[in-house]
Amino acid sequence: MKRIVVVGANGNMGRTVVKMIAQKQDFELVGAVDVTGVGEDIHQILGLDAPTIRIDKDLPSLLEAVKPDLVIDFTTPEVALDNIQVVVEQGIDMIVGTTGISKEELIEIRKSSQGQNSIIMAPNFAIGAVLMMQFAKKAVKFMKDVEIIELHHNHKAESPSGTAVKTAELIGEVLSEDKDDAEEIEKISGVRGGEMNGVNIHSVRLPGFVSHQEVIFGGLGQTLTMRFDSISRESFMPGLELAINRIDEIEGVVYGVENLIDI
Repeated sequence: MKRIVVVGANGNMGRTVVKMIAQKQDFELVGAVDVTGVGEDIHQILGLDAPTIRIDKDLPSLLEAVKPDLVIDFTTPEVALDNIQVVVEQGIDMIVGTTGISKEELIEIRKSSQGQNSIIMAPNFAIGAVLMMQFAKKAVKFMKDVEIIELHHNHKAESPSGTAVKTAELIGEVLSEDKDDAEEIEKISGVRGGEMNGVNIHSVRLPGFVSHQEVIFGGLGQTLTMRFDSISRESFMPGLELAINRIDEIEGVVYGVENLIDI
């Protein structure tokens, strides 16, 4: 039985995680942390027939009280960094689905977790998104002109998404430096998007979207489009469940679900 604390439990992703845990015989929710709904029963909020778990706002004291096997964080980058430090200090394993953590911050997390705990971090837990990123890395070997369009709900704070950044990083590992770039004139500043590793990234934030991304390749007389659509937040749960089941097998920090599956 894996005893789990969810941080950000009353947010959209956190609620989905709590529901998933309640459906699994091998997982048990022993704590919920959030800044909203403090004192309320997260299971009752979600209409779940499960033992009472009241939302707490103090992560360190909760961890001391319930002594979980695992902490799952779906919060914001600033909050997640503090939470990671707290969890590392207590030697508890952790899964972080919060996006927006920089390369430099990831390096510091790796240093701090050495010999202390195991951490799985991922910009996207949806298996389809992971496959899209890996296929894009393969495709750029043959079609070097590529751009990324990521589309999310209007309440997503950071731009670009962690998935877009990860995709650009993977493409950048392969993309040749001799890419031909035509001279561009932006009549509206920023209209061509932001650039990372030679890849233009465009961010869309609109009501009605959940999580979507297109990777578009262009070549002589042809284009290739790879698209991933997350229709609901449940799409992230199979990958998260995989991470929970694999956490005991890893050491240190693993970044990306692709490192947990054989592609």
